Amino acid sequence: MRRTVSLTAVATLATAALALAAPLGQAAPATASHGVSVAHACAAPTKKGDMACNALQVTAGTPKSAHAESDLTAAAAPSGYGPASLQAAYNLPSASGGSGQTVAIVDAYDDPNAESDLATYRSQYGLSACTTANGCFKKVDQTGGTKYPRGNSGWGEEISLDLDMVSAACPNCKILLVEASSSSMTNLGTAVNTAVNLGAKFVSNSYGGSESSSDATYDSSYFNHPGVAITVSSGDNGYGVEYPAASKYVTAVGGTSLKTSSTTRGWTDTVWSGAGSGCSAYDAKPSWQKDSGCAKRTVADVSAVADPNTGVAVYDTYGQGSGWMVFGGTSASSPLIAATYALAGSPSAGSTPASFPYAHTSALYDVTSGSNGSCGGSYLCTGTTGYDGPTGLGVPNGTAAFTG
Repeated sequence: MRRTVSLTAVATLATAALALAAPLGQAAPATASHGVSVAHACAAPTKKGDMACNALQVTAGTPKSAHAESDLTAAAAPSGYGPASLQAAYNLPSASGGSGQTVAIVDAYDDPNAESDLATYRSQYGLSACTTANGCFKKVDQTGGTKYPRGNSGWGEEISLDLDMVSAACPNCKILLVEASSSSMTNLGTAVNTAVNLGAKFVSNSYGGSESSSDATYDSSYFNHPGVAITVSSGDNGYGVEYPAASKYVTAVGGTSLKTSSTTRGWTDTVWSGAGSGCSAYDAKPSWQKDSGCAKRTVADVSAVADPNTGVAVYDTYGQGSGWMVFGGTSASSPLIAATYALAGSPSAGSTPASFPYAHTSALYDVTSGSNGSCGGSYLCTGTTGYDGPTGLGVPNGTAAFTG
């Protein structure tokens, strides 16, 4: 399956094509605009049915979010948005919400430093410890055991990004990390089932690949879990649809550029040019989607910050990880939305949480400007009032849109 590639701001398709040649485990460089360069954490899949993670590391330049956290908290902080910024931007009740809820993170391969790196992140921002010992953190293999797969430093960065974003949005949530044996859809899907079987009501998936005729089978085998909120990154390749974001059973999470502003909210989101969106070629349209320009499933549903140039702080030391780094990609927005679902409380039994935002559109900040590619100027690739492809119905304004 094709690998997701950054198109931050106006990065070119030629640059994206170069990134596809990265060998396994090596980050592929891709130049972004605004003086920021990024690299893909995960390598391109080498065979059909494999997935790529959607984590993008800032490797050079100064992101616009560099000093946001320290400005907000009046304390020294790493570069990039941290918990205070993200909670403020999306009006999240993180001090009081999420207690007793478990957010599962599904990724491929092992990050042996996951728990220790998470401890550093949480300590830096004054969040309570989340460890195996205190019952907050748990790591399992794709069948729920402790025979962890081989390590992979690129997916290790993805794991750190996911764990840190759940912590930032929902500090009181427990975290379950399920590590698939490989990046194949069958192994990742098995890990999703394991997460649900272990009791998680919220499951984040920050990976994707090309759609295929197998998607309907994957839908029924791995993603049809009533009463469980499953979020999936929409991709980092700009306009175009990935799977499993196209699954009708998941909440497809697009991406934005998030900046401070002089508005009453104090923040503004615009379409991130790398966010995946569009009209699925295979998945049927769910009943709650009413847009008229796509007869099948439309991606995305909601969104959150994903632009590396307005990126988030992440701590990772495994393999190529260098400690504090700044990341973007829809790998950041998917766990943020999964944690927001958790803040809203457990979904009702038998419900389809992907439908919840469509019943509460007024509880989202609409994203009305920006584009992620060329689609004849339609809403499928252009930010507009109401629903649009790159950002869906908008970004969180509290948790009301994620209840049901």
